[in-house]
Amino acid sequence: MAGIKALVALSFSGAIGLTFLMLGCALESYKVYWPLFVLIFYAISPIPYFIAIRISDDTDAASSACRELAFFFTTGIVVSAFGLPIVLARVGVILWGACGLVLAGNAVIFLTILGFFIVFGRSDDFSWEQW
Repeated sequence: MAGIKALVALSFSGAIGLTFLMLGCALESYKVYWPLFVLIFYAISPIPYFIAIRISDDTDAASSACRELAFFFTTGIVVSAFGLPIVLARVGVILWGACGLVLAGNAVIFLTILGFFIVFGRSDDFSWEQW
């Protein structure tokens, strides 16, 4: 039952983050959809970690070079997702209010992704077969 509550909470926070992103794009005073390119960063941010877990054989080690490289690439992706709206606002493509909404959405979405890995990444009795 705890897994279901966590899944509902994570989906709710993901919906809030995407709402901030959509508000930054679709409000009457903004009407520019360039910030939607951060959706690409949302999709590719967990990929290095998934690859590192798949390649890494030693699960007992606290750290490995493969995992550290995956964390490095993931950090670069997350920083790029926060940097894109700032660059777009600095150049004048989007307004600063839209930039703030997109940054708030980024924070919520990436915390949701982190929460997913914390809740469902640990090796306990939870398994996807129960769904």
